[in-house]
Amino acid sequence: MAFLLKNCSSSISSHLRSKSQKTQDALSISRRGFHVEPGPREKALLAEDPALKCFKSHKKSVWRLKRAGDVLTLVVVAGCCYEIYVKAVMREEARKEANKSA
Repeated sequence: MAFLLKNCSSSISSHLRSKSQKTQDALSISRRGFHVEPGPREKALLAEDPALKCFKSHKKSVWRLKRAGDVLTLVVVAGCCYEIYVKAVMREEARKEANKSA
């Protein structure tokens, strides 16, 4: 039984090791260094497209919507903190009242 367990665990570990090496090699091949100049295809993809100019106006509205969402999130978090604070203060006051009357 111990032989089977040892054999099984070593095969699993070698399998995992080989998988991690394969993915690591694939990642190192696909990554480009910062010093490498982009090719003509990348330059063409990064160039401005006049057909898409009409869609540029949405950037400002998306920024405003994101800012409104951030503000709303902060307001909700502040409200929750305030509610927790009020509940704690009320509980403390009730505890002091209970101690006085007891």
